[in-house]
Amino acid sequence: MTTTGEVCSDGLDATASYLPSTEAGEAVRRIQRRGELVVGVDQGSYLWGFRTPEGDIAGFDIDLATALAEDLLGPDPKVVLRAIPTDARQRLLAEGEIDMVVRAMSVTCDRWRDVAFSNGYFETGQRVIVPRGSQITGFDESLAGRRVCSGETTTARALLEERGPELELEPVRAPGHIDCLVLLQLGEADALITDGALAAGHAAQDPAVQAVGEELTREVYGVAMRRQDVDLVRRVNAVLAEYTAGGEHSAWRRSHDRWLADHTDETSPAPPAPRYRDGEGTR
Repeated sequence: MTTTGEVCSDGLDATASYLPSTEAGEAVRRIQRRGELVVGVDQGSYLWGFRTPEGDIAGFDIDLATALAEDLLGPDPKVVLRAIPTDARQRLLAEGEIDMVVRAMSVTCDRWRDVAFSNGYFETGQRVIVPRGSQITGFDESLAGRRVCSGETTTARALLEERGPELELEPVRAPGHIDCLVLLQLGEADALITDGALAAGHAAQDPAVQAVGEELTREVYGVAMRRQDVDLVRRVNAVLAEYTAGGEHSAWRRSHDRWLADHTDETSPAPPAPRYRDGEGTR
């Protein structure tokens, strides 16, 4: 099984982040002076970040984004939930259009080149998603000649580029996993690959699809911020330490039970253990 907890070129584990701190540095003060937190989120991933019938954006990621805003700005904070596409996450951070991304974003060495990540707040892995009744059994020879979709700039795309040729499958490109789901529903793709956590949302929203085979990776979701905003990363890590503390009584567990518990087979859900890099400064 592949893992994204690989050692990066700087010698650090990909999932290792900066030590927590509540000290307000330049990035934190910028947000507080502005009086609002701008967060890049999803609006189409059921259970994670999706539009409710009332028009609000809700989900597991949104609960975390709200907790971060409350810490930075106090009670009843002004938080702008900006729906962004998968392939624009790093660019919008670099351009200063958003303060952070809370959008089921896997921590990888490649992405550390463009952004800085918090500690992980959820652990998942890539899965193959197919229509019920499909003869596809997983990421194996049953995919030979089949049209397999993945989103741009995703870990699923990297996995397909690395291991797809050996299976002689036909790659299908789409902007994101939701677009792949639509292609699957229209019969224009035979399978899609995405995070198992997002796959649970697909299956909950559309019982005509299911995950097959084993997880192909182990990945960790982190909050992404600009590389230079190290003080903000430290502040987010301090919030995460409190948000995840308390086991089954934690805010993390309450959010998990609200959104995810009925759609996963986890018996003892828990966030990944934090990993910290030593020393100060930028990564």
